[in-house]
Order: sequence, then C-alpha cells, then structure tokens
Amino acid sequence: MKKTKLALLTISLLLTGCAVASADDVKAGDLVISQAWSRATPGGAKVAGGYLIIENKGTAPDRLVSVSADIAGKAEVHEMAMDNGVMKMRPLDKGLVIDAGKTVKLAPGGSHLMLQELKGPLKQGDKVPVTLQFEKAGKVAVSLDVQGVGAQAPGDGGHSGHMEMKKMPDHSGMKM
Repeated sequence: MKKTKLALLTISLLLTGCAVASADDVKAGDLVISQAWSRATPGGAKVAGGYLIIENKGTAPDRLVSVSADIAGKAEVHEMAMDNGVMKMRPLDKGLVIDAGKTVKLAPGGSHLMLQELKGPLKQGDKVPVTLQFEKAGKVAVSLDVQGVGAQAPGDGGHSGHMEMKKMPDHSGMKM
C-alpha cells in the first residue's frame, strides 16, 4: 500500500512539474512559443545564441522577421547550413517561415537567434527578455532562460560532456 501511495505521489509531482514547465509557453495568434533559452556567457563575450520552439497551429504560414533584445546592440535570426562541406552561419534576411501545422525548432547547430554586441554577460538563472517580430502574429515578448555555459537543451544546466560541447557550435566567445 505504501508503494502505491509513493508511486501516485511521484506521478502527481511529475505531472505538476510538467504543468509548471508548460506555463512558460507564449501564445500569439496561431503560434505557440516554448522552451526559450540561452547559454551563460563567459566574461567579455560579445555574442550569445537564443533557442526556442515555434509551433504554428493555424492554417496559414507565418514568418519570424526580426528579433530585438535590450541586452544586445544587434539581434538577428540566423541559420547554420553546410556549404561544400563547410558549416556556415548567416542571417536570414527574409526571416524564418513557420508553415501551417508545423513546428520549427531553433537549436544549437541550426537556426537560432543571434544576440550581438552584448551589453553584459548572460548569467545562469537569468531570464533575458527578447521581442520576436512575426509577419502575422506581430510583436511577441518572450524570456530566454539562461542555462549553463555548455547546455545543449533547456534544463541541461551545462553539465554536458566536454566532447559533446566541442561538437556543437558555441557563439559565446565569437567576436563579430
């Protein structure tokens, strides 16, 4: 009987944790933005990446056209893609399309937000406000949850192995 109660308590706590985690979702029109995060930056770093998931629950595409953040002098939507065997990063001048009924994940090694000319370091535990500008949904305010320096996903805390950190591009020390 005690094991059953313990199991039910554990399950209810896990479900409660899930409900709290999804409370940070931001809804804007047909879009749902979730898991917005960034990595802590070492002192003196002038750039940082921002990552999130955008789900389009509507019947028409939308487009992320720009991003802004008070902590950065400049912010852009970037993509990383292979070009003749070389990984290249470039701004998406025409924005990032979120097709109807689809989900787009901005993540390390792929499309991401690029915060440049940082006015201060991002510290683990901080919440960094950014504004996303969509073609249809308009301006949407979200907060990036700052994880550890080597984090690969929200909630990772930066405890990734050293080899794993080397595999994924890290913009924290990059000079623009």
